[in-house]
Amino acid sequence: MEEHTFSHKSVLLYETVGSLNIKPGGCYVDGTLGGGGHACEVCKRLGSGRLVGIDQDADAIQAAGERLKPFSDKVTIVRSNYEHIETVLEDLGIPGADGIYLDLGVSSHQLDTASRGFTYREDAPLDMRMDQRNPMTAADIVNTYSEMELFRIIRDYGEDHFAKNIAKHIVRAREEHPIQTTGELTELIKAAIPARVRAAGGHPAKRTFQAIRIELNHELEVLETSIDTMIRLLNPGGRLSIITFHSLEDRIVKNRFRINENPCICPPDFPVCVCGKKSMGRVITRKPILPSQEELEENSRSKSAKLRVFERGE
Repeated sequence: MEEHTFSHKSVLLYETVGSLNIKPGGCYVDGTLGGGGHACEVCKRLGSGRLVGIDQDADAIQAAGERLKPFSDKVTIVRSNYEHIETVLEDLGIPGADGIYLDLGVSSHQLDTASRGFTYREDAPLDMRMDQRNPMTAADIVNTYSEMELFRIIRDYGEDHFAKNIAKHIVRAREEHPIQTTGELTELIKAAIPARVRAAGGHPAKRTFQAIRIELNHELEVLETSIDTMIRLLNPGGRLSIITFHSLEDRIVKNRFRINENPCICPPDFPVCVCGKKSMGRVITRKPILPSQEELEENSRSKSAKLRVFERGE
């Protein structure tokens, strides 16, 4: 019997909550509610304030609802993707937030629940959907994308040097029969990577699984198109805090924050700005905040975490 308890150690918990400068009576939005770890800590500091929690995962919604029961008078949970944050707040009659935060990537629960198909460590159906209402699964990508499309996503989203060979092995294998499980895919990936490389690096399937997951859930597009909206929805002095877990996410956050701080597109030799683009605020974290040594020892999944913070101008 598979265990479905939603367990998730909140990465950079106090650093993230502290970065929001929570004021009692304020309104805060958790865009990736998960098990409610960060949200619980925010609620402890809210006073008469309000928290809106957004998540697309049904398991997360249920778990967070249980965890946040003591704060039910100030918490509203909405099943959606944070890309729809503006609509969510409009529907709730909330004009702006004093803080918004995201904890990106796949949760411990999603990885540890084999049937969700996120992990390469157990054999299970190739699923990987963060929102179970999505009709498309990882198996659809693996079995219907062309060799060139598979190569592109494994190269770009997995940053795997053997992307071409992995794509070739997948296409060759599916001509025999559809690839349906994480175990089948993992064995194909192993066969596509030289033994000396497999012995030296981490798990050979890690990068390809990441790539397929990102493609299926549109993770990078959603992040890229949502940051400006979230900054615009902040009240003056409000903060947007985002935890990333790999370089692709971190690069997007860093670039969007920089552009929002200094959006001017005038040539550098112009004496004054004539483009009319106004700064939305300032980047609080010139360098990302990283987990402490203590956290790294307690939670191995925190090792690649980075926190960046942006503050909306007055």
